[in-house]
Amino acid sequence: MQKALDAAWAHQVLTFPNPAVGAVVSNEQGDILGVGAHKKAGTPHAEVLALKAAYENLTNDSRISCIEDATALHDFLKEHHNHLFHNLTLHVTLEPCHHFGKTPPCSALIEALGIKRVVIGSFDESAKAKGGGAFLKEKGVEVIFGCLKEACDLLLTPFTCKESKHPFVFFKLAVSSNGVATGGIITSEDSRRMVHRLRDRCDLLVIGGNTVRTDRPILDARLCDGKAPDVLILSKQNNFDQTIPLFNMPNRLVSIAQDSENMNNYSMVMIEGGQGFLDLLSKKVEWYLIFESPHEKEGNPIVLPDGLQKIFSQRVGEDTMSWYFKHAK
Repeated sequence: MQKALDAAWAHQVLTFPNPAVGAVVSNEQGDILGVGAHKKAGTPHAEVLALKAAYENLTNDSRISCIEDATALHDFLKEHHNHLFHNLTLHVTLEPCHHFGKTPPCSALIEALGIKRVVIGSFDESAKAKGGGAFLKEKGVEVIFGCLKEACDLLLTPFTCKESKHPFVFFKLAVSSNGVATGGIITSEDSRRMVHRLRDRCDLLVIGGNTVRTDRPILDARLCDGKAPDVLILSKQNNFDQTIPLFNMPNRLVSIAQDSENMNNYSMVMIEGGQGFLDLLSKKVEWYLIFESPHEKEGNPIVLPDGLQKIFSQRVGEDTMSWYFKHAK
């Protein structure tokens, strides 16, 4: 299950409004045959991608490698599985979906392939998709719930926030190897492209007034041809130069306020800033996404909030991107 979690965390937020989900297919000896992670809403789910990888690993049938459409993958696996999956186990961080949406139900595919055992981390409590585990049990599949449940539930936080109509809020920060977060560009082009992909999935960016005046940013998602989210500028003054690029993005609402209450009107909120913003919002933010460069910079190191636990790290180009969760004291 940990490998499924790691696969999913690599795409956290990028799948929104869908949940980040990871899956692993293994045999009776514990050998991993396929790993998959949901990558974007409307594309194949994690279970399907793991099963796709396992099928190719078991058969060397390369015809499946070029199939990217979810429905086409379901159909191919149902037609060509040849009982290959009967003694295999599927680990998945979230209960398989049990409805037709942009993709067919994973529960029906799992049942059709005759998979022996399904190990699930989190229950799916959503009104549309829940019930996959119960369906599979009824069909004679061995279903085990609760494997690494706490970790799987933590992964699911952006989705459960959306379902409960609360914003998922995270603070994005770029630092040098010695902890400096000031002085111009810090991280690589790869990291900046990743930030733009994240912005594309957000519906609100929060930034400080001093940063807007000094940096004159645009805060768009041009590096991935994505949409520019709305912007909330936290400032005690509202006298901004309207020629600053962020004010002139089409289909964007820019609001200026002295507090962060406007965040509650959104689903996915990314905060960008430095030490002042960290201090100002530390009591309201539980999630932190930190991009760390391997290079040093001159300046004072940033002081992060107490109680941060590193949940996941991955390389992004030459940099390291890490998710942290702040546990309540």
